[in-house]
Amino acid sequence: MAVPDPSGADIDDVLARWQQGDCVVGDQWFLYRVDPGRSISATAQEACDPETGNVEVEVRGFAVLTQTCDLVRSCVQRPFVEVSPLEPLREDEWRAALRGRLPRFAVVPGLAEQRLAVDLDRVMTVEKSIVAGWIRTQGCRTDEEARLFALALARKRARFAFPDDFIVQVRPLQRRLTEKHDKQSDEGRALRALREIRVRAAPTWEAEVVELTFFFIRDAEDVDFEGRRWDSFLEAWLGRFTAGGRFKDSSGVVLALEDLSARDYVESDPLDLRYLSERSE
Repeated sequence: MAVPDPSGADIDDVLARWQQGDCVVGDQWFLYRVDPGRSISATAQEACDPETGNVEVEVRGFAVLTQTCDLVRSCVQRPFVEVSPLEPLREDEWRAALRGRLPRFAVVPGLAEQRLAVDLDRVMTVEKSIVAGWIRTQGCRTDEEARLFALALARKRARFAFPDDFIVQVRPLQRRLTEKHDKQSDEGRALRALREIRVRAAPTWEAEVVELTFFFIRDAEDVDFEGRRWDSFLEAWLGRFTAGGRFKDSSGVVLALEDLSARDYVESDPLDLRYLSERSE
C-alpha cells in the first residue's frame, strides 16, 4: 500500500482544478444527525441509527459550496469542504430556481439538461481527500455563471427580515404576483420575464413614516413586453399595495439593472414574495 504524502500535495494538486459550484454526479450518501427519540422527518424515522443518531440518505450527487480560494489552499491548513446534495426538479421548479424565486435551490448551469439543482437546506462537511477521489463535473463554465451561483448562495443566507407590519401590508401584492406568476397569460409571462423585485424604504425600515419604492427589474433588451408598455403591468401591480400604517406613500418603476443606481441597489432589499412570513407564523 502506498504511503500517503503527509504534506497532502497530491490532494492539493487535484483540488487545484476544483471550483465553487463543481459537482460529483452519481450515487452518493448524505449524512446528518438527529435526536433518535425525536426524529422529525419520515426519512430520519426510517433510517436513523438509534445508537448514534446518524442518518444516511442516498442522493444524486453533491455540489461544492466552499469558495474557490479556500478549495485551492493547502489541505493541511484548510482540510474541510462544504457540500450540498443534488436534487432533481420539475421543469416549473427549475425555471423558478433559475430566476432566484426558490432560495432553497441553487441552479448548476452545467447540469441544466438533467435539471439537477443544489439543495441548500442540507449541507455536509467532508475532508478534501474525499473530494480528491471524486470525478469532477464542471458546474459553472463562465465568470457570469460562477457569479450567479455565488449570488444564489448569498441569497439563501442573507435574506432580509422585513418588518411584520410591512408583510401584512404587502399581502395583497404577494397574492397577486404569486397567483399570476405561472399562468399562461400576458401578466404571467411578464412576471416570469422579470429578473428580480426589490423594495427600498426611506428613510429606513424603522422610521415612524416610511416611503416605499418598488423596483421591478427587467432584462436590458426588454424595453417593452410583447409590444405592451411595462407601465400597464406596473399600474396593476402597484394597485395591490395600499398605503397604510407607517407606510404613507409608495411608488414603483420597471427598469433594467443597468438603469438602477448603485445607491438604490445597495439601499433596497430583494422581495422574495413566496417566502414572506411574520415572526409569529
